Amino acid sequence: MGGALAAGVLATTVLCGGSPAGADPVALPTTATEAVQRMIDLSRQSDQLNQQALGVQEDLDAKLGLQHDADAKLAEATTLVNQARDEVRKYQPIIDRTAIAAYQGARTNRLFAVLVSDSPQQLLDQMSTLDVLTAQTSAQLDLYKKATDAADAAEHLARRAADEARSAADKAEAVRADLERKRSDLGGAIAQVVGAWSSLSAKDKSALAGSPFPPGFDRDTLLQGLVPGSGTSALAAGLTRIGDPYVWGATGPHQFDCSGLVQWAFKQVGKSVPRTSSAQASYGTPVAQKDLQPGDVVFFYSDISHVGIYAGNGLMVHASTFGVPVAVAPISTTPYHSARRY
Repeated sequence: MGGALAAGVLATTVLCGGSPAGADPVALPTTATEAVQRMIDLSRQSDQLNQQALGVQEDLDAKLGLQHDADAKLAEATTLVNQARDEVRKYQPIIDRTAIAAYQGARTNRLFAVLVSDSPQQLLDQMSTLDVLTAQTSAQLDLYKKATDAADAAEHLARRAADEARSAADKAEAVRADLERKRSDLGGAIAQVVGAWSSLSAKDKSALAGSPFPPGFDRDTLLQGLVPGSGTSALAAGLTRIGDPYVWGATGPHQFDCSGLVQWAFKQVGKSVPRTSSAQASYGTPVAQKDLQPGDVVFFYSDISHVGIYAGNGLMVHASTFGVPVAVAPISTTPYHSARRY
């Protein structure tokens, strides 16, 4: 048991920022209690990686959503550019004819009409015709300018949309690469945890799993007078999962990680809460530790990598870690961070 467990401990310690190569080696466990504690430490590190990987997955989903929106804007902008260019092409022949006529010396002003008219009536007719032609040409030129301006504006929007799409794609790719690293780290850590757990004796495994309820815990009394749809209802749902196994990344209904249990329990009472413990710590309203009530959500560790549902009297229901089924346990056994009320 000692050799396999120590190898896993050493590998995970280096992986999670512990002693680098060349430092003092990690001591082998010398007692069953120490072996179980090493197992707990390994599981704790894996739980951290699990929450980190889940958080990166959420970030990737958000980035992919932004990329999709940016691509849609680019497609829309490209359509507008094509429509604007078609409009410009519609007026181009008129503009070309006007330019050619001017280049060839066409006479279209009133003085020329006076000089070539043989009679007052002819002068009036020619001037009227010139007014009509001038008005038509001016209107066509205005339309052409509007079409050209619209095309320029559409092309500017398209260039900006293309830049946004490229930026969104680059950010999504960076997050995707980070997610792959986190998943790889988690996979390695899980293998070490499972290996260490397999090396424990049946007695040590039983000691690690512990009791599902602390002495004197009365579930029925605790749940008397619960309010449907409230935190106490979510607590009641969580208590129905006592004894279910802890599995990294699981969200129920028969196996859970810590944040997966909280999300599942509140889903049973019609509340949609975030997936990760860190995101859950920003949901609802903050509650001081002295004001905790059954059904409040409690968070642990400085990186908020563990979460449970408060069950009153300093207890919580939580999915602890690998090898420990969903259970009711004191919140004092884990470094307290904060609490929220959903």
